[in-house]
Amino acid sequence: MKKALIFQGGWEGHEPAEVADILAGILREEQFDVKVTDTLKSLEEDLTVYDLIVPNWTQDSILPEQLQSLLRAVEGGTGLAGLHGGMGDSFRMATEYQFMVGGQWVAHPGDDSIEYQVNIKDRNHPLTEGMKDFTVKSEQYYMHVDPAVKVHATTRFPIADGPYKVNGEVDMPVVWTKGWGRGRVYYCALGHVAEIVRMPEVIELMRRGMKWAAR
Repeated sequence: MKKALIFQGGWEGHEPAEVADILAGILREEQFDVKVTDTLKSLEEDLTVYDLIVPNWTQDSILPEQLQSLLRAVEGGTGLAGLHGGMGDSFRMATEYQFMVGGQWVAHPGDDSIEYQVNIKDRNHPLTEGMKDFTVKSEQYYMHVDPAVKVHATTRFPIADGPYKVNGEVDMPVVWTKGWGRGRVYYCALGHVAEIVRMPEVIELMRRGMKWAAR
């Protein structure tokens, strides 16, 4: 049985406990032994015993020893998978963390009332095979993204008004993967609150992504 660690906390607006419960349920359906914790002290333990680590911690800060433990575990082969601000807006001052993740949230023009399309780009990859484009009404994440990532789904900006519109249309990554040493990294920008995470498309993306990251 594969082992997974979910650490949840940070900004409560993302409903970290509820989202962690959904993600844990997906993993248990896939026969993972799941540990859910609400403290970053869990990162000071031996993380190499896990096949998968799921960050679900928006903003806040991380101690250097906690960050280095996480970086080393993924480099050594532990998978990393997460969504929205729980992985893409954690520890804003920790640039090494952002380097490993492959991107960082910077804006969501229009806040959580925007209706937008998610476009599947990599229909031959196991992560998105058979999936169709779908619509979400939630925050549309504008990310600063590592050019090394492999993009599996995108969304088109702009929709909401703002000074960024003068730059014209851009396809922003929504789902991507990358490597970090021997570890696999998976990120999905969807999932502002538990209601969005429960969407069938998001459930399926996270099911596939977490399994893929855990090899």
